[in-house]
Amino acid sequence: MKFYNSVGPNPHVVRMFMAEKGLDIPQQQVDLMKGENRQPPYAQKVNVAGQMPALELDDGTVVCEITAICEYLEEIAPQPVLIGATPAERAETRMWTRRIDLNIVEPLTSGFRAAEGRALFESRFRLVRPEAAEDLKAIAKDKILWLDGLMEGRDFVCGDRFSLADILLFCFLAFGTQVGQPLPAEAKWLPGWFERVKGRPSAAA
Repeated sequence: MKFYNSVGPNPHVVRMFMAEKGLDIPQQQVDLMKGENRQPPYAQKVNVAGQMPALELDDGTVVCEITAICEYLEEIAPQPVLIGATPAERAETRMWTRRIDLNIVEPLTSGFRAAEGRALFESRFRLVRPEAAEDLKAIAKDKILWLDGLMEGRDFVCGDRFSLADILLFCFLAFGTQVGQPLPAEAKWLPGWFERVKGRPSAAA
């Protein structure tokens, strides 16, 4: 297999997932800053969406989208369990992963692209207007606090299970702290959770 890697929180999610699994998959670096992901050969032969990352399988099949890649890796390397050992556990992980993706990841990243990241992305795809950035960031903050209020008493998003939901949330909140969207000061559960996850060796992957 080959993992197409770059800077950014999306590849970080998969690298952290692989590190938790103990998987050492050869990597090929793609220069996101120079837009190599939007140019041939990558955008023609690897990921026609021009997005990062991608996983090329041994037979040449390419799997894209971070949750799909992680689902595949869970199938081929079931231990340690990061999505779920039972149908109920898998459903719970997927539920929280979906909520985090839609409610936090999307507005957080869209707010960044509309503001701090605008110079990098405006020539590559359509962005919302700059004046929408603050609203998007506020939506992300609201949903972060919404999640924070639901997590009291839990070690991780899915209770005592460390899962893909934690990895997704951590990688994007860590990214947010680097681009002007820090953890809300009002958060009560998240700071301790963030430090617990940050202390895992996989967080540095």
